[in-house]
Amino acid sequence: MLHGFTQNGRCLGPLAEWLAGHGEVSTPDLPGHGVAAALGDLDCPGSADHLARTCGYGDWFGYSLGGRVALHVALRHPEVVHRLVVLGATPGIADEDARLERRRIDRERAGSVRELGVEEFCRQWLSMPMFAGLPQRAGFLRERSSNTVDGLASSLIHAGTGSMTPLWDRLDELEMPVLVLAGEHDPAYVEIAARMVGAIGTNATLHTITGAGHAAHLEAPEITTDVIEAFLTGPT
Repeated sequence: MLHGFTQNGRCLGPLAEWLAGHGEVSTPDLPGHGVAAALGDLDCPGSADHLARTCGYGDWFGYSLGGRVALHVALRHPEVVHRLVVLGATPGIADEDARLERRRIDRERAGSVRELGVEEFCRQWLSMPMFAGLPQRAGFLRERSSNTVDGLASSLIHAGTGSMTPLWDRLDELEMPVLVLAGEHDPAYVEIAARMVGAIGTNATLHTITGAGHAAHLEAPEITTDVIEAFLTGPT
């Protein structure tokens, strides 16, 4: 289970605990985060290679940044992915001008991490509209604040959406069952999720989490768990 940007493996909420009923759950820190802060210079493909080696075969879940990394794992190392679940994730920005603009924003945010420090940057990060429905207890500010300036800044520069080569034209290579999730109140990612399912093919399923935004697994953990459990116990 792969967490989002500014988080670590302790920020997956009750979802990780509840899914443990189906087997062992691994919640590694992504490069640039937690104990993997020193690996922040890894891009998404490099992160995928690292995690495929260290985590091995299983069902893979990724949220936001973790979802982008999980997509890379599934495309680069399909032999380790039984089933794939992504939430609030994108295969990248196809338009070159928009991607360059996002790269500029990512680098600007990396500068903000260095200027503000981790805790204040995370406070401002969580104040964005996409997290408006996130309960304070599910913000995991203490856990986020344990990250490092260099780790988060490096993650933004090397693994941010702006630096990522788009995967849209490779999604039809995914042959394992794929569940694509987005929160109902996260319209940009609902649209992306629908496009992803269309690009992947008949082995992909779309589900919108009712009453939730970008971090649907933290805003509506019961509903999200039910949906994922049904997928994990269904036919392969």
